[in-house]
Amino acid sequence: MLTVASTDGVTLAVHDLGGTGPELLYSHATGFHGRVWEPLAAHLADRYHGWAVDYRGHGRSTRPTGDDVPWRGYGEDCLAVLDALGLHRPFGLGHSKGGAALLRAEIARPGTFTALAVYEPVIFPALPDQPPPGENLLANGARRRRAVFDSFDAAIANFAAKPPFSMLHPDALRAYVLHGFVETDEGTVRLRCEPEHEARTYEGGSRHDTWDHLGEVTCPVLVMAGSAAEGGPGAIAAQVAERIPGGRFHEFAALGHFGPLQDPAAVADLAAAFFAEAARA
Repeated sequence: MLTVASTDGVTLAVHDLGGTGPELLYSHATGFHGRVWEPLAAHLADRYHGWAVDYRGHGRSTRPTGDDVPWRGYGEDCLAVLDALGLHRPFGLGHSKGGAALLRAEIARPGTFTALAVYEPVIFPALPDQPPPGENLLANGARRRRAVFDSFDAAIANFAAKPPFSMLHPDALRAYVLHGFVETDEGTVRLRCEPEHEARTYEGGSRHDTWDHLGEVTCPVLVMAGSAAEGGPGAIAAQVAERIPGGRFHEFAALGHFGPLQDPAAVADLAAAFFAEAARA
């Protein structure tokens, strides 16, 4: 694990996931961390050298002071990692908030990536009115999230027994718990990503202006989604792709919002084929 300084006094944890070939940055969803990509990265280890960041307030990274969590910070985290590692035009694979962070980085600094593959990026048109406090269902759910368990095994058993975590590939679920929780002095394990930070990240998901700048993305982008019937960012993913000059859309009808963690091999193979095509262009 490496540490990288970002904006707002944040220190990021960056994980070398190994592999050989072109550099690939993995970008995780809200509430997760970089090492949850390990099962997918293992599938691509013969084709790409993977790096994964723990975004601010997630995993082993520190969180900024203050109550607000503006999404500009996640794009800045992405650029800070690329600069610190000296990565020149790598590929990027992002999930949910992590997909939006990659696109924000590319918009802020055109030509940063050779190509991007993003799964249900959280990018929506600006809302005329923000939901009143207390009406963001995802934020409410995060604030109610159980943060402490008796052990790592107890946490894994709990998540494996009910959706949405029960839909995750067992290796992805295990990585989420083993690296997303920390042992306490009392002998229990506690979430590294504080529920309040997760909640405030969700509340910021409808406030950033990435939608208005998608036309400025210059690299090829594969926008993936699960079944549109689930709603949320998957329902608008095709429109995100349409707004990107080099955008392409693909639906995994059998997957949901957690697609990269449900079927790592399928998402990995599609992204790798897209990257190979982009590299030849």
